[in-house]
Amino acid sequence: MTHDSIGLGEDGPTHQPIETLESLRCMPNINVCRPADGNEMAACYEMALQDVHTPTVICCSRSTVISLENSTREKALRGAYTCLEASSPPALILISTGSEVGFCIDAAKGLAGDGIATRVVSIPCQEVFLKQDKEYQISVLPGDIPTLSVEASSPHGWHKFSHGQVAMESFGKSGNGKKVFEYFGFSASNIVEKSKQLLEFYKETPVPNLNHRPNVYSVQH
Repeated sequence: MTHDSIGLGEDGPTHQPIETLESLRCMPNINVCRPADGNEMAACYEMALQDVHTPTVICCSRSTVISLENSTREKALRGAYTCLEASSPPALILISTGSEVGFCIDAAKGLAGDGIATRVVSIPCQEVFLKQDKEYQISVLPGDIPTLSVEASSPHGWHKFSHGQVAMESFGKSGNGKKVFEYFGFSASNIVEKSKQLLEFYKETPVPNLNHRPNVYSVQH
C-alpha cells in the first residue's frame, strides 16, 4: 500500500488517507507494517512470508526516508525496538513509524542539547510487538516514562503506547509534501515543543503507567 500519509501533498487532501492505518489495525488477525527504512522493509517482507496464517499489509511511504543508524532487520522483526538510545536514563520517549521516525531522531538530538535525555522507538508493526514477551515490551516501552507518539495519521489506537500524540485529526492539504508535513507539525522543532509541553504537564501530575491495565477483552473462541 502506498499513499500512506500526508506526504503526497500535490494530489490534494482526499488522497492523503489519514484514517487508513488505524482502520487496518482495527481488523482482527492482520499485521499492519509501516517501515521507516530499508532494514525495516526487509523485516516486514520476512514477517509476511513467515506468518502464513495472518495477512500482512506493508504501508510504504512516498516520501524520502533516511537509513536509521541503529536499525537492523533482526531488531525490526520484533515489531518495535529502540533506534536511538538516550545517553542517560531517558526522561522522555518518542515513538513513531515510517518517515516520521527521522523527524523524531532529529528532535531527540535537539532535546538532548537542552538536557532532556530522549529515547526514540520505531514501531514498524504494533501487532508483532504486542506478541513479544512482556519483559521485552517493558524494556522498550516502560510505560511510566512520558511518551509521545508521532504519526501522520489518526491518533486513535496510539493511547495504548503513548501519553501524548502528534497526529492528524483532519485531511491534509494540497501542496509540496515537505511543506505539508511542516504545516501540520511533523517537524523536529514542533516535536521538541510538544515534548517539552508533555514533560511540563507531568511535573505536577504522576505519570500513569501504560502497562498497568487490566485485560478486559472478551474471551477468544
